[in-house]
Amino acid sequence: MPSLTFQEMDNHLINDNKPSDYIIELSKTGIFESEYPFTLLGALKNTPQSPKHHPEGSVWNHTLMVLDHAAERKHISKNPQIFMWAALLHDLGKAPTTRMRKGRITSYDHDSEGEKLTIQFLRELTQDEVFIQQVAKMVRWHMQILFVVKGLPFANVKKMAAEVSVEEIALLGFCDRLGRGEMTQEKKQEEERTIEKFLMKCMEILKGNSVR
Repeated sequence: MPSLTFQEMDNHLINDNKPSDYIIELSKTGIFESEYPFTLLGALKNTPQSPKHHPEGSVWNHTLMVLDHAAERKHISKNPQIFMWAALLHDLGKAPTTRMRKGRITSYDHDSEGEKLTIQFLRELTQDEVFIQQVAKMVRWHMQILFVVKGLPFANVKKMAAEVSVEEIALLGFCDRLGRGEMTQEKKQEEERTIEKFLMKCMEILKGNSVR
């Protein structure tokens, strides 16, 4: 059994105003480099991102920022526990999928890979399979905002809506998009408009007013 319990992490994720402080203190113990499944998170420290889209640097830095934005908004969530764990684990899939392609850092399919890794991670800490699957599905669909708004072929609103709350994905996606370096007020407002567009497009598709 892992030395760090689910209950301890859960308590900090749900109750801390700035859970990144807890994760950073935990990191000083070396657990993210030495103990599975926490090494899955630790791998994000050395996982780079596109400097253009992620000036904050590594996926680890990004995750800590997303976590704090999620903590600010967890009271809006229908299930803060699932929401906060999804924020922590949403980019687990970037470590194994990140590649340099034609001079660009990419992480294709990190959402679907992240779903698998989230299940592996949480099964080491809890036997609550319903909870595990709910968090994993949030991770699986967190990229849909980009896909839907840009009209990309990876968008699948109907399947997403059958597995998760569209509003919860919108909330997680908003925190994901805010969790970047150099986030100005203007950029924040732009991200808000993106989320509104995503929700509107999803409504159109689910009502049958769109072919996508």
